[in-house]
Amino acid sequence: MTTPLPVRLAAYGATTGAAALAWATLVEPRLFALRRYALPVLPQGSRPVRVLQVSDIHMVPGQRAKQEWIRSLAALEPDLVVNTGDNLSHMDAVPAALASMAPLLERPGVFVLGSNDYYAPTPKNPARYLTRDYAAAPLGRTTLPTEELRSGMADRGWVDLDNARTTMAMEASRIDLVGVDDPHIARDDYASVSAPADPDAALTVGVLHAPYQRVLDAMTADGAGLILAGHTHGGQLCVPGFGAIVTNCDLDRGRAKGVSRWWTGAGSGRRQPSDAAWMHVSAGLGASRFAPVRFACRPEATLLTLTAAEDRR
Repeated sequence: MTTPLPVRLAAYGATTGAAALAWATLVEPRLFALRRYALPVLPQGSRPVRVLQVSDIHMVPGQRAKQEWIRSLAALEPDLVVNTGDNLSHMDAVPAALASMAPLLERPGVFVLGSNDYYAPTPKNPARYLTRDYAAAPLGRTTLPTEELRSGMADRGWVDLDNARTTMAMEASRIDLVGVDDPHIARDDYASVSAPADPDAALTVGVLHAPYQRVLDAMTADGAGLILAGHTHGGQLCVPGFGAIVTNCDLDRGRAKGVSRWWTGAGSGRRQPSDAAWMHVSAGLGASRFAPVRFACRPEATLLTLTAAEDRR
């Protein structure tokens, strides 16, 4: 007796769904990838600068594979490490997060914090990310040992860029960096550190966790030539051929991960100027422990090679 077509389709759908769920929870979250980009953002004649960006680690104690993979990134010998926040996903994760970054902390580095460096994750309805309430804070949030994390990085020499500026000498080039605390939970205060880009600096880099347009516009208005952010998880669950479903902020889905361009007014339709800033949004290395899934969006870190404008490929 032949099985009716609707029954066969239902069985096929159930099997496919189960396979996709298994992949998204058991396989892809452990398929760590190193992305590489060359960005022509330095003045002519400058030597390349290698910047390693790590983001959204969302560490949970016991995630040994993730810890070892992060530690292995030190073999890249970057000139600068930029950590764009959300390092934690558990009350007891600070020692594991710092241990995973220990070899990188021996390199020059800067960091900003994200909401998951301040507050422990909580179970939530994923459908909320499809509404205007994606940034609403849950009631009864539990605070994380933020200062232990902050001092663990700063005491090893990394510069805290939460609403702060710094300057670093890189390969005979002076690079200015300006950052803000997490815009997703309204801790950003760019006005307190706003200043026109110094023409004597090779580059001004803006650093933030969540790439909200108000901060991107302000940084590019001041002349930042490169912006580094995280937070979006690249959409975390992506549809092949379509891309990210959400960004969990007001950034458009087309810029949910990877390299793009940004300029003041980009989000409101203003035409791209010739000097538009370069922007990299990291898809990050982890996810909330209450939603430990990835689909069509591998966990990643990124090595950005900053080159002279004449080296544009």
